[in-house]
Amino acid sequence: VQLQASGGGLVQAGGSLRLSCLASGFTLSSYGMGWFRQAPGKEREFVSAISWSGGSSFYTDSVKGRFTIARDNAKNTVYLQMNSLKPEDTAVYYCAASKSRFNPSGLARTYNYWGQGTLVTVSS
Repeated sequence: VQLQASGGGLVQAGGSLRLSCLASGFTLSSYGMGWFRQAPGKEREFVSAISWSGGSSFYTDSVKGRFTIARDNAKNTVYLQMNSLKPEDTAVYYCAASKSRFNPSGLARTYNYWGQGTLVTVSS
């Protein structure tokens, strides 16, 4: 079981990035998926979750209206489109899979598999 996150980089405030999370070794469509982030010196925090079918999603307040989570089960991939980025969005972003088909709890301990993280840096 492996989750490979990619798409991070350096972007100016107001810019956009799209993160991808490719799953291998398991069928993504059986899992609820989430994105978390961890800024330097801070705890890991929940960003967004999407149900197994893509029909339901949930966002933390600080990214609502700016970030969009999506999935393509045929490609075993989950995405996080990030628009209007702010310096406070700077963090390592992690994708995670939950055996619950939709897990908007925001609790990292309820997710079963984790990717390695991709760094997003937003300059002011």
